Order: sequence, then structure tokens, then C-alpha cells
Amino acid sequence: MKFSFKIIAVFLLGLTLTNCTDLDTENSDFLLGDQYPENELQAIRVANPVFTRTQGLLDWGGWWFTQEIPSDEAVAPTRGADWDDGGKWRVLHQHTWGSNTEAVTQLWNLIYDAVPRANRAIELLEVNADGNDEIANVLAQTIVARAFYYYLAIDNFGDVPFPRTFTGAEQFPSRTARAEVFNAIVQDILDNVDKLSDPTPGTNASSINKGTAYTLLAKLYLNAEVYTGTPRWQDAIDAADMVMSFGYSLDANALDPFKIDNVASTENIYTIAYDEDNFNGFNLHMRSFHYLSQQTFGMAVQPWNGFAVQEEHYNTFTANDVRAQEGLLVGQQFTLTGEEIIDDVASANLILTPNIPALLMDAGSFTANEFRNSGVRVAKWQVVEGATDNLSNDFPIFRLADVMLTKAEALKRLNQDQGTVDNLMNQIKTRANAPTTGNYTLDEILEERGRELLWEGYRRQDLIRYNRFNQAWWEKNASDPTRNIFPIPESARNANGNLGQNPGY
Repeated sequence: MKFSFKIIAVFLLGLTLTNCTDLDTENSDFLLGDQYPENELQAIRVANPVFTRTQGLLDWGGWWFTQEIPSDEAVAPTRGADWDDGGKWRVLHQHTWGSNTEAVTQLWNLIYDAVPRANRAIELLEVNADGNDEIANVLAQTIVARAFYYYLAIDNFGDVPFPRTFTGAEQFPSRTARAEVFNAIVQDILDNVDKLSDPTPGTNASSINKGTAYTLLAKLYLNAEVYTGTPRWQDAIDAADMVMSFGYSLDANALDPFKIDNVASTENIYTIAYDEDNFNGFNLHMRSFHYLSQQTFGMAVQPWNGFAVQEEHYNTFTANDVRAQEGLLVGQQFTLTGEEIIDDVASANLILTPNIPALLMDAGSFTANEFRNSGVRVAKWQVVEGATDNLSNDFPIFRLADVMLTKAEALKRLNQDQGTVDNLMNQIKTRANAPTTGNYTLDEILEERGRELLWEGYRRQDLIRYNRFNQAWWEKNASDPTRNIFPIPESARNANGNLGQNPGY
């Protein structure tokens, strides 16, 4: 990746706002608190700690783990002595998590670390935003960023604390109804979208612009019935149309949005600008690839042989689908120079099989070949020779293919314009070299979302919207609808006695 202008060295805010008493502020380089920020660069310094919190979404912030491992497309099996980790992955898979589950606590902490940062930045930026379009633009970006974090909050926790100020904020806030938070953040986006820049597809996708804002609106409207009880399908269509009016286009190859140099993708709308040295946290390849995949990609480090695709989900791909052919590791594995890889520990060729014998594979009950080499691995994000444990690919939070499928689903739910539904679906399927038909159903749209958006962090949300999240699947019994939201973490409740708890926990 190449750093966006936002990912810059950030001066400590306290240093910036140092007491300037007795200084000649008119003729010095020092600014009083109410004079700062006075230009775009200073405004970005104020807001940067808000924007960069997305860095944790794929790892220590818990978001990816809570969206994918509890779904029907990903699995983190125990492999002999590896990947048991006290059962923390198993409880996510089987929907038996609790208020002390690590990933749930991590996600809450990420959100409620970002929110006060946003409120503080908004207060500072509001001082000089009037009459300064550059500062007003950064302010609008910060408000939309806060809306994004609150979207994560209501999506995952339901009713949530909703502080909107920094100065004078309640020390121990109670929770605000999910629907009320939804309405407020939708209005925040609508009030600020015109102050944002028009996007230029293929440049600076890690910055918030009108494309980001309308995609976030499309996401909110698509899930509005879950959040508020009232569907907003037409609003989802309208927001998707706004996104598509900005000139985004599908990349030529289905895996182009995930290349290491994907900063120029005309499909990616909003990305996390990862860098293996300076902005790390993108290590899904390490969690999925087999130990010996190091030889396949010429990596500088050995992967950890963990996460895989559930067999039933893998089987939804057709034989010639490039998303499976080029983006998944299955069957005999080869070195970078084309030789068959042998797994000496298992005394067998390294053949990755779609079937995983069990969620918990202990060394006493399963062979080394079974617990080491079972499960299809995900390689949709390009891994180049010499890759380390952190990738430099930008991770797309929002991209055009998702917006197209959003519009297709919303149209289908309204029983409108089947021709457009089919056209949107077939554009995506044609690019993937998957068979195209027509008269697509809602179930087929969900299946296509599962293939196109594999491991991109939206499967839990999609299954909830389709009333599928509580169904039984491999190594998971049917779960109670209370599992559609996570518990308020015990650590948060211990710190704030006004939070209460979600039903079922």
C-alpha cells in the first residue's frame, strides 16, 4: 500500500494545545487552543486518531473474529495441540460465547476507544470549521467516522451507550435504544455528506468521502429492519445508486481488489491502508495458511495453520469460479518452483482437503494428516514472495461489488425490476467465470454474497438479515435469537453499573 495523507506522524494533542500564556501569538508559531486547527494539515492531525482505529478491525479489535467465526463460512478448528486457546474460537463457532469472551470484549473496547476520540476531535474541529471549507471537510469526515463506529456498535450490541460530546460527557452513561442510535447516525451522515469530497475511484480510498458516506447509508438501510423493526429497502437502493453514480467500476479480475498494490482499484470504496512495517494488523494469511504454505509463496515467515472455509460453503463454488481457483488453497500444494510439498510430520503429501473431521481434533483421536491438512484455506488477498506476518494490501471495508449486491437484494425484497437484479448479479458472476442465469431469488443473492464477499466481515450480518444465523450447521446446534447480538462485556459492566445486560446473557 501507499499511505494515504491521513496516515501521518501524529503529534500528541497535548503538545499541540500547550498553554501559550505570555506568548506573542500574533507573531509566533504557537497557537492558542481556540485557534487550533487553522488549516487542513492541523485538522487531520486532530482527526487522525479517529480514522486510524480501523487498524484493529482484523485482529486485536475483534471485529473480523466476531463476524466470520460465528458464521457458516469460516471455522477455526483445534488442530492437535494448536488453536485450542482455551476454547475461545470454539465458543464463537458454536454460539456459546459469554460476557468474558475475548473477541467480544475486544470489539467493544475498539468501538468505545474510537468514540471519545471522535467526540474530542469533533469539538476541536467545530471551533474553526465555519468559513474554512478544508476544516469543515475534515470535520464531516470525523462525524461520518463516528457514525461508522456507532454502526458497528448497534450491529453487534443492540442498545448501546451513545455519548455525542467529550466535554461534559456522562461518566457512567446508560444505553440508548438501538433504533434511536440508528436514526441519529443516519441523520449525522445526511447532514454532512455534502461537505465531503467527491471520490476519485482508484485514489485515496482510505479517506472518507461521499462514496464512503453513501455506502455506509446503504449498509444501514439494508439492515434497518434488524436495527429498528422498519425496513428501508428503497432507501438502500437510493443510497446504492448514489454510490454507483460516482464512477466506481468493477476491477477486471475478481481478485484485483485484494492485490498488494490495490491502492489503484476502481472498485474499492473505503479501505484500511495496511502496511507491513508502519500500519500492521493484517495477518489473516498467517491464521489460515498451512505451515508449509511458506514454501508455496516464498514467505519470510512460517504461517500458523489455523482458520479454514467450512466444507459446505466451499461446495457452493462452481468448478471454474476464479474466486475459488485463484483465491482458495485446496488439493495438492506446491512450492514456489512447482514441486509437490510433502508434510513430513504427517508422512503424507500436503493435500488440503475440503472435509474437516471435527471442530475439536485432538492428537489422540485424529491422525496428523487429519488435523494438520484438513480444510480449504483462503488466499484471496495476494501474498507476494518475501511476505511477512503482516500484509501491505489495503483491506476493503466497502467495495462496489457489495453495493451492487445490496441494490439487487433490496430490489428483490420489493419485488421490483427483476431485470436489474439479474444484470447486477450477472456482472459479478461473469467476472468470476461463474455460470449466469436469471430470475435470481433472495436465497441465490445470499449465496452469491457468500462467495463474492468471502471472509470480508459481513457474513454474520447477512445471515441475521436473512434469519439464518440461528440455524444449525456443521458442528453447531441451532442457537437462540438472543445470539443475534453479543453481550455487554463484563469488564465494561464492572466499570459502568448503568449498562445493564442484553437478554439471554
